[in-house]
Amino acid sequence: MPTPPAGQRMSDDAETALRQTRDRIDRIDRQLRSLLNQRAACAKEIAATKAAVGTDETPAFYRPEREAQILARLRAENEGPLPDDHIERLFREIISCCLSLEQPLTIACLGPAGTYTETAAIKQFGHFAKMRALPSVADVFREVESGAAHYGVVAVENSTDGMVKHTLDCLSASPLRVCAEVELPIHHALLVRRGTDPAALTEVFAHEQSLAQCRHWLDMHHPALARTPVASNAEAARIAAERDGVAAIAGEPAADRYALAVLADRIEDQPGNKTRFFVIGDQQVRPSGRDRTSLLVSTRNEPGALYRVLEPFHRHGISLTRIESRPSKSSSWQYVFFIDFEGHGEEPIIGEVLAELGRSATSVKNLGSYPRAASA
Repeated sequence: MPTPPAGQRMSDDAETALRQTRDRIDRIDRQLRSLLNQRAACAKEIAATKAAVGTDETPAFYRPEREAQILARLRAENEGPLPDDHIERLFREIISCCLSLEQPLTIACLGPAGTYTETAAIKQFGHFAKMRALPSVADVFREVESGAAHYGVVAVENSTDGMVKHTLDCLSASPLRVCAEVELPIHHALLVRRGTDPAALTEVFAHEQSLAQCRHWLDMHHPALARTPVASNAEAARIAAERDGVAAIAGEPAADRYALAVLADRIEDQPGNKTRFFVIGDQQVRPSGRDRTSLLVSTRNEPGALYRVLEPFHRHGISLTRIESRPSKSSSWQYVFFIDFEGHGEEPIIGEVLAELGRSATSVKNLGSYPRAASA
């Protein structure tokens, strides 16, 4: 019921209806509180059951495939008026809260605070997980490998600039597996210290990919600015907060974090810009029903080698979603192919393809099968 204009008194009937609706909201809130506590109690029961099993392996409390199934069902059964993405965000936080009662999670991600990677980690794990900001992608891998963090989140692909080479190199060398993926829309803003005169700017800092993603906008609006790459956009925001005459390219959350002013927003050259992130950990994820598998495949440097790698996928009707080549670290003029395809390694047909690859390629590293990200 709309609120009447200031100075206009509601009728007695309208006030009664409003009071009844508010009373109904209060009853629903009490029911929600009770149901949420019941759900939390179930989470604690699950934790106790897993702890009582008594195996040598630490039980997996975080189950990406189970979360993906829950969220997919909630979206499919959503009757509105809340949109599907709002339902997913609400339940991500509920799941995060309940999981924190089973096992408080520490998540490693690229720092400092305010990076897109941190935003992706919060999107996947919720605000009840502890975020640990680290200076490089390699440090994120080391933190998880050492057990100091339960999982890590690393950028792997951007829709404008392609694969993130540092992440691919770390995946090639690390024993960790991909447990989940996250897609995040990327909207860049030009940030400056509050009160800065735009005419006084001399330099702009950003991650090298962000500078590339905003190249044409910068050419048009600030062609004279020196462009300096740094390890992350959050680091650029931190520098802009400390220096005069400096701008940063980063997301608007970084503006709030470092008390910066937004000089211009959505300055990316491609409006549909997205970044894909991997959740990495020491865990083999079971099928969710909507999965993707990632491989690193090495081939001999001979005619038809790549064809022999790709042919089994075509013959079995498996959809490739990504193929990218990287120079081999072990031999000059040899290449490693990063391949994504739909399906899970436990499916019989995928198992056949992997067996064929093992016979035709010089090496195959299965990075993991994991739930596909919902559309961002």
